[in-house]
Amino acid sequence: MLRIGLLGAARVTPMAMVEPVARRNDVCLVAVASARPDSARAFAAAHNIPRFYDRYEDLIADADVDLIYNALAPQNHAQFSIAALEAGKHVLCEKPFAMSAAEARLMVAASQAHGRRLIEGFHDRYHPVFDYQAELIASGRLGRILSLRAVFNHAIGHDKVEFRHIKEFGGGALMDLGCYPVHWCRSFLGEEPIVETAVCKMSDVDVDEETTASLIFPSGVTAEIETRMTQPWNMHARFEILAERGRVTLINCLVPHKGHSIHELIDGDFREFTIAGDTSFDYQLEAVVSAINNGTPLPTEGDDPIGNMAAIDSIYAAAGVDRPWCGGR
Repeated sequence: MLRIGLLGAARVTPMAMVEPVARRNDVCLVAVASARPDSARAFAAAHNIPRFYDRYEDLIADADVDLIYNALAPQNHAQFSIAALEAGKHVLCEKPFAMSAAEARLMVAASQAHGRRLIEGFHDRYHPVFDYQAELIASGRLGRILSLRAVFNHAIGHDKVEFRHIKEFGGGALMDLGCYPVHWCRSFLGEEPIVETAVCKMSDVDVDEETTASLIFPSGVTAEIETRMTQPWNMHARFEILAERGRVTLINCLVPHKGHSIHELIDGDFREFTIAGDTSFDYQLEAVVSAINNGTPLPTEGDDPIGNMAAIDSIYAAAGVDRPWCGGR
């Protein structure tokens, strides 16, 4: 039985962890921690979790926890993931993995030094929709890939405690939303990009509320990234592939279990279809449990989270966005 502790009572946690755990008999939730007064207590009561803590350090020290799900804001990912690894825990860390590639390298080094798994929570990467698309590209049926376009737009309200609007907490459209399109492009191609151009539209609280970027990969494939957390967008996720023999569009590749569509035009033949399956979070948990039990390598650990943060750092640098923790502009 893999025993899981929840670091942070975040909005995503019920969907990402509580519900998938309830559908399995080889994992259980044993504790939750939150720095907000009474939040951990309420979360534990609502989800039948035996123990709750008001300090993150107490959860990390709990000897009954095997895996920690780090759903804190990004500025806390490195500190508490490293502390958990040092305490002998495996860690599933929410995206974006860190505040910078430099932090990501420290986190991965701690994972390797302590012999524990550190996995980034790109749940979409584990859904059969992603597997199908990766296999299609690898099969050669599309011919040479020419260009990619990856979009994730979703309005995020200006709540004064919303970390996505606080720069020092890891806020911004690129960090919170755009990390997915960057990851789609890198994952499908298996290459690291060079940023040619980037533009960030900054808000009055100095976070990027809209970001676009042009990338080029070593194979010569170009990619356009678009991400916006402004109105009127509501969960618009789209990935397009232009190739020698046709075009493929994935609509809602982020959470395909909530409804998606794949449009293929290959050699003049058009097909529109979906792929049945469980939630992307169920597949992610299955992959994490199997990896811990069997030592199976996963695609969202090791060099992968470092590469994604490096691409994000480069996009911000190309757009001239000041991020002091990365050495300024």
